[in-house]
Amino acid sequence: MWKKCKHYEDVLLKHELLKAFRVSAFSNNDMYRGIIPWFRGQGTSNAFQRGCCLMRRYVSNVRSEDDIKNFIIDNTEIVSSQNLTPEISLRLFTPICRFWTEKPELWPFPDPYWAIYWPGGQALSRYLLNNPEVSGGRKVLDLGCGCGASAIAAKLSGASHVVANDIDPIAAIATKMNCQLNNVDPLPCVTDNMIGSKPEAWDLILLGDMFYDEGLADHLHKWLQTCISTHGTQVLIGDPGRAQFESHDIRKLLHQLAYFELPDSVKEENYGLTYSTVWCYKLQT
Repeated sequence: MWKKCKHYEDVLLKHELLKAFRVSAFSNNDMYRGIIPWFRGQGTSNAFQRGCCLMRRYVSNVRSEDDIKNFIIDNTEIVSSQNLTPEISLRLFTPICRFWTEKPELWPFPDPYWAIYWPGGQALSRYLLNNPEVSGGRKVLDLGCGCGASAIAAKLSGASHVVANDIDPIAAIATKMNCQLNNVDPLPCVTDNMIGSKPEAWDLILLGDMFYDEGLADHLHKWLQTCISTHGTQVLIGDPGRAQFESHDIRKLLHQLAYFELPDSVKEENYGLTYSTVWCYKLQT
């Protein structure tokens, strides 16, 4: 997978990055026999952040954007059902796709979080579509956008400006392709790690399934609090009840906005997760 890396340092960084993501919340699910079990690992923040640069260097050195688009088309299926938002079409992994069961080492890019429609993102997108006034006319950031579903839902609901952010450049390309599927103009996609950066004046920040690692959750919480205190940003979080989220101190500061039971197919694919919830920070008095 990494034979095109030219320097030993790159190999070491890739090894560290893979260690950060290989432990999966779904490793006991027989449905995920191939690359799927790698996701939502329990890695360190240092490995995560150092891996960001390697992702961009590797992708830029190996493939053109057209090559990547063709690869995505060849290895995903257009899905618009069996989830919480049938209005939105997405290119995703399904059981008929090669890499659903293929050996992980044959995957040529960073781990494809963007190829799964995670249940937290589904709930967040459903909430935005049900309540268009939440994002209508507002400046919105979809942090850790993955497939871009929540960003697309915000735009379909009337947001004035939407930016999709993901450190994986392949996710940015997939998000633009998914915009086209839904007759949405391609959204600006930022691949810098925005967590910890100087906050911009976002009206609304969206996070779906981002609290899968305790260290990352700590960094997120600190940065989100800065965004709220500096610009009065509203923050919406979609999460299906992951242990790292439920046990984190952030839960005490959140108010439940919506609760969605997951479709049977999503329950089956996510090994024991049965619902997904949308949360927001409580108003400070």
